[in-house]
Amino acid sequence: MNERILMIETSTECCSVALSEGGRILASRIDETPRMQSSMLAPYIVEVLEEAGLRAADLDAVAVSEGPGSYTGLRVGVSTAKGICFGAGLPLIGVDTLQILACQALPVIPGLIRDLHRIISFLDARRMEVYAATFDAEGRKCSDTAAVILDETSYQEELAAGPVLFIGTGVEKFQAICQHPNARFQPCFPLATAMLKPALAALQKKEFKDVAYFEPFYLKDFAPGVSKHAIL
Repeated sequence: MNERILMIETSTECCSVALSEGGRILASRIDETPRMQSSMLAPYIVEVLEEAGLRAADLDAVAVSEGPGSYTGLRVGVSTAKGICFGAGLPLIGVDTLQILACQALPVIPGLIRDLHRIISFLDARRMEVYAATFDAEGRKCSDTAAVILDETSYQEELAAGPVLFIGTGVEKFQAICQHPNARFQPCFPLATAMLKPALAALQKKEFKDVAYFEPFYLKDFAPGVSKHAIL
């Protein structure tokens, strides 16, 4: 099967787009400049389609990182994905952002860690808090997504059972306080290229989102900041 999937990841400061065909990446774009998703996402989508010689109508689906993550980033990614699906009549796939990070870890494990026990994906939140989920060594999710406040005692049970890879944003703040010898750390942004495996599985199983009603998974309600400047 030569399924073609456009993949969009904007859950953090990083904006990334990838295009796959038949289980391989044809083209990708990444920009780690903060707050550039709204200006760079559409041009990157055009670029990867042009590089592959395709149009939106040639795709089989659009996959988007569904959260948790940045409120603004998720809104930009999901609204863009929905617009393409509406315009081209394509199905929409949502991919758990923390699963993207777990899939991103899989290629580096053989050369980095022996006898891996768990992968724990982090997305940075405020202060010492992260959005987190635990995965086995094959990238299968084995915990619910949760907001976790990190301290020196966090994840001691997992670490006692064997090597654990902590991957994602927010990893550095746990690395600064975790002294366990079984802890391994991989700071990185989630990338669209790592969406391929779960997106392809969802396409083959026809596990699609309702394009009209799908909303990102924020985990927490959006809390807008209070302006320091008087409006009136």
